[in-house]
Amino acid sequence: MDVLLDRYGRTYAAEAGIKLADQPKPLYQLLVLATLLSARISADVAVAAARELFAAGYSTPKAMREASWQDRVDALGRGHYRRYDERTATMLGRGAELLLDRWKGDLRRLRDEAGGDPRGIHELLTEFPGLGPTGADIFLREVQAVWPQVAPHLDKKVLDGAAEVGLPRQERSLARLAESGHELARLSAALVRVSRSKRIAQEVKSAAAR
Repeated sequence: MDVLLDRYGRTYAAEAGIKLADQPKPLYQLLVLATLLSARISADVAVAAARELFAAGYSTPKAMREASWQDRVDALGRGHYRRYDERTATMLGRGAELLLDRWKGDLRRLRDEAGGDPRGIHELLTEFPGLGPTGADIFLREVQAVWPQVAPHLDKKVLDGAAEVGLPRQERSLARLAESGHELARLSAALVRVSRSKRIAQEVKSAAAR
């Protein structure tokens, strides 16, 4: 746990410069990041693209909707998110429109519509363009830092990473190792990195064995 958290326990939201809180703006930024991470593209590129979108001022659904399609494409391109830039620019515009029309731009309203039920929240999240079950999982494992009602949310990638380094592969047992929702989100991010990289998995096991 110490090795995982010290070396790889930075959430993807933190990497993207999102100061996550239970407020409309950072929650929307996390939704954008989850959408970008859903594509078959490296996490580093997705994070860089999110940072470019936010630097351009598209940090709220209103700003994202009002940006031109080309402006969104250009911001994604600056983050080297080029394979999916045109399709993603369209999806981000449509997603912003949906959030504004249905939930007044506030993802807490989506959470409340689902009664705080994680499965209901997951299902509603998949209604956003480009945010399928994988993207909904990404959003939930990060947002559990500030939405205690969805914790623990440990998807297959997290549990696969846990098995790689000898931690429990059962959701409840693994969740008990974390002292808070914030730490659980950090642990989840670390284990996702483990599941994606044999090098990281070996490094963690070697360091823990010393």
